[in-house]
Amino acid sequence: MDKNLVLGMPTLIECKSIEENMVLCKGLGLCFIELNMNLPQYQVEKIDDDLYRSLIKEYGIFFTLHLPEELNISDFNPRVRKAYLDTVCDSIILAKKIGIPIINMHMISGVYFTLPDRKVYLFNEYLEYYLDSIKDFGNTVSELIEGENIYICIENIGIYNREYIRKAIVELLKYKCFKLTWDIGHDYSSGGNDTNFILENKKHIKHFHIHDAIGEKNHLPMGTGEIYIGNKLKIAKDNGCLCVIETKTISGLRKSVEAFERGHYSV
Repeated sequence: MDKNLVLGMPTLIECKSIEENMVLCKGLGLCFIELNMNLPQYQVEKIDDDLYRSLIKEYGIFFTLHLPEELNISDFNPRVRKAYLDTVCDSIILAKKIGIPIINMHMISGVYFTLPDRKVYLFNEYLEYYLDSIKDFGNTVSELIEGENIYICIENIGIYNREYIRKAIVELLKYKCFKLTWDIGHDYSSGGNDTNFILENKKHIKHFHIHDAIGEKNHLPMGTGEIYIGNKLKIAKDNGCLCVIETKTISGLRKSVEAFERGHYSV
């Protein structure tokens, strides 16, 4: 395994407990596990701080955290928005307790109205309102994280061709605690919608999700698709990024690790 890269894995649905994930992670020689809050067992209130700290000590493996994919910190309903904000704040508190260095999140396009000739995205239509909510989110998170080595990393999902999304991220990157995740599979399968914006902000990349892709089909094992990742891994090395091998099965993860062990992706 290339010692220039810090490689980890996601929590896999085939593994029914955190201990099963830890055993697999350790056996594959990986460094960390990204807990996915879309799964019921990885909600903040379900995570036993003492247990997780003991597992970190026992296995020599640490955790990152993936916030729910539907997270909408700009929802127009203030009660809904507050619930999502509370979820992020609770996750930061957990990160402080068990030493999580990176919390991964998605931006979302939001609701759109379909008119006869086009789609109207409401965040773009009500841009000032949207950006005000982004600034409020940034302020709240920054104050809570202040003084900690914790980063909120914004993951691309193929929507950086939308100007209002780019404006929101630029606003968040003004805060020290916000960085970028480059998901190379999402980028590739979107036709490169995210590439230019990410490279323009290369200094902010702190996290990677790496997986292969063929056309619009991604999360494939490394070495089984069409993506050239050499230049991405160089950025990962230069920026000191953590890299999640984001395949969704044990088999896919094993194949990906084997590709790294064969030296296919040395940097």
